[in-house]
Amino acid sequence: MKRMSSMTKLRLGLSVAALLAFAGLEAAAQTEQGVIIARDMDLNSLDPARGFCDTCQIYLSAVYARLVDLDSDGKTIVPMLAESWEADAAQKEFTFHLRKDAVFSDGSPVEAKDVVWSLDRLRHITAGAGYLLAGVETLVAQDGHTVVIRMKDSNSELLGLLSAPYMGIVNSDIVAAEGGRADETADTADTAEAWLMANSAGAGPFVLESYVPGESLRLKRNEAYWGEKPAIEGAALLQTAESASQLQLVQTAAADLAMQVDALTAGRVASDPGVAVSSMPSQALVYIALSPGAKANDVPLTAKVREGIAHAIDYDALIELTVEGKGHRLASPVPLDFPGGSGHDLPAYDPALARKLLDEGGAPAEFTLQAAFPNVRQYGVDFTLMMQKIQMDLAAVGIKIVLEPLEFPVWRERVNGDGIPMTAVFFVPDFYGSSQYFGYFGMVDGTVWHKRAGGASDPALAHPDGQDILKRALSTSGAESEAAFAELSAIMAQDRIILPIVAPDTILVSNPALQGARISACCNLVLGELHWAK
Repeated sequence: MKRMSSMTKLRLGLSVAALLAFAGLEAAAQTEQGVIIARDMDLNSLDPARGFCDTCQIYLSAVYARLVDLDSDGKTIVPMLAESWEADAAQKEFTFHLRKDAVFSDGSPVEAKDVVWSLDRLRHITAGAGYLLAGVETLVAQDGHTVVIRMKDSNSELLGLLSAPYMGIVNSDIVAAEGGRADETADTADTAEAWLMANSAGAGPFVLESYVPGESLRLKRNEAYWGEKPAIEGAALLQTAESASQLQLVQTAAADLAMQVDALTAGRVASDPGVAVSSMPSQALVYIALSPGAKANDVPLTAKVREGIAHAIDYDALIELTVEGKGHRLASPVPLDFPGGSGHDLPAYDPALARKLLDEGGAPAEFTLQAAFPNVRQYGVDFTLMMQKIQMDLAAVGIKIVLEPLEFPVWRERVNGDGIPMTAVFFVPDFYGSSQYFGYFGMVDGTVWHKRAGGASDPALAHPDGQDILKRALSTSGAESEAAFAELSAIMAQDRIILPIVAPDTILVSNPALQGARISACCNLVLGELHWAK
């Protein structure tokens, strides 16, 4: 008996329980069969100007085309709606020439006015990723197919920023007719979100079919797509919170791909011929952070003490414990394939050296350090388990860690208030570019972690040349820019405020016949590259 395709079953409106009833039926891969994806959907909006989440990245990049894209190598900017572009020597003025064959899903042409309107709307709405465009001075449609973007300050990372899925271009005529606004009133007067939650107006390879909050998100192929059309007829994302449940759906052929199966669970089925398990590097980062300015500190967290703590942690054992070895280390928060991220020395696990550094830093033979952290499992890492192992490591050099798992809102209030001597959290980039890392983790006035580390009460934390190096990185391009970002990355590594623990791999569990699944640094899962083995 031939099983109907997964997509067909979902379109019949069957529940997950009903889907599981088909588990015993054998499937035959079809060239255009749709794909069902099990994941915990964190969707906050389907509006490109308001969506801001991991699942949003998948949806927006599938439905809304952008000026530029990020190639499969994870670092090369390639044409999308813009077939070419140029920048002035100061990296302040960028001119984009649009391809003339690109159309929206209703068949109308993508024009310069749509690009300007879409990006203006995004930067004026505060609910989403509009802050990424805060550096824009002007957006001008020079003619029907030429767009000029002028920045307030030099920004050699603008192209990487424009490759982010939140930069999707909408059909301005349609969205404006549905209440969209692109001027200074957009933040309060724009009412297009309700329409965009049930409809789409993009030029990407897929269009929205339906969205049921807390249940499913369904896309179908955009038959008017101007590029290479997807091989699959569509995709449906099923809300599935637990790792084990996602795996079960793939094992029973009720789903074709599970995106958030943890390494331990995936390892148990690695030899099962009925599923394929793959892992690939991601840009996610799990790290601990030290706050010299936290009010609860009993012992000053001097530079030497922080360096001693860094050498007291057994990183390799932690990676094996938390993600079954499916991850890699970083010296600084910057990913290895981002500008300036590679080539830095990793702190070695060396308890004897750690104790020597602690002594040199003025720490007593034994002392206590408070460690409050969010009680979560994120990107496959159980934070409580991770912190228990770090507690054991630091005990070996005389540091008693007092663990306090917190609900995330409570943790956020405390870390942004009086500070936390030691904490743990996670980070994923908003776009392809290294400036965001120094802007978040760097020890200069105004960054998130300068404040959380107590920079206001400890001027010695600030790096005097940081802002000048960042300006140099953003006002140049190529090797010169990358060298400046490498300097910033080295500075963050030497500060020992942020101690990267693991960059966890993304683990995908799938039907063996499903091909082409990969995670992009700009867009998460690239739906348009999925296809079935013939």
